[in-house]
This record gives sequence, structure tokens and C-alpha cells, in this order.
Amino acid sequence: MRADNTQHIVDAARRRSEYTRAKAIQALRTLDAAGEPVTFETVAKRAGVSRSWLYAQPDLRTEIEQLRAAHRREPRSPVPARQRTSDASLLRRLEAANARIRRLTEANQQLREQLAHALGEQRAATTRTNPPRAGAGNPRRGNSLASSSLH
Repeated sequence: MRADNTQHIVDAARRRSEYTRAKAIQALRTLDAAGEPVTFETVAKRAGVSRSWLYAQPDLRTEIEQLRAAHRREPRSPVPARQRTSDASLLRRLEAANARIRRLTEANQQLREQLAHALGEQRAATTRTNPPRAGAGNPRRGNSLASSSLH
């Protein structure tokens, strides 16, 4: 009686199936990364598999259909699907930008208040050390009292 070699056959079939899936996934990624149209035909040709086999793989079929639909919506977009921003990502970026604007606005307000305070202190110090002279008029026009008494 011969030895049971079915396990070797099962293992070989499993390895061949994994290898075929890996080729199909790689072809899908390569097409998407290059911005080329992702269709069952292009993936099948690139991976060296049949279109019917691709249709029989639910996860690959779903991904091909999604990428194909995305390519139809944006035919001029060479950006791979994995690199396109999602709505959630855009919302997070918008929230982060709004938070940054809020922080910068608060910092700007603090700096304005500090500047106003510093200018007030500077003016107060200047007026304490150099009090205005009585009767001093506009320095450009000369002393108004002196010029009126000369006439």
C-alpha cells in the first residue's frame, strides 16, 4: 500500500493559491500607485491570472470595483487610493487648523495687551522724569506766549 501524500498536494495547492493572491494584490497596488485604471482586465493581465478567478475572490473583487469607481469619478487624479485624503482626515486637519488659529489669536491678544501695558509704563516713566513745562507751546511754532508778547 502506498503512503498517503495528500497533505503534500494540499500544501502545494495552498501555496499556489497564496502566491496567486499575492500576485493579484501586487498588481492591484502597482496599478493604483501608478495612477493607471484598475479594472478586472488590467489586474488579470498584470498578475497573470484569469478574470473569472478575480471575480471569485470577494475581497479582491470589492477592492477592484471601488478603485475602478474612484477612477471613473476622478480620471485626472493620479494619486493612489491609499494616499487620497478621506473626509475624516480632512475634518481632523480642519479641526487642527482651527485650534491653531484659536491659539494664535489668543497669543496675539496677549501680546497686544503686553505691548499696551509696556507702552503705558514707558509713557508714565517719561512724564514722571520730564514733566511738561508750564507755558511751553508747540515746539515747531515756538513759544506762543513769547511770540505774542513781542508784537
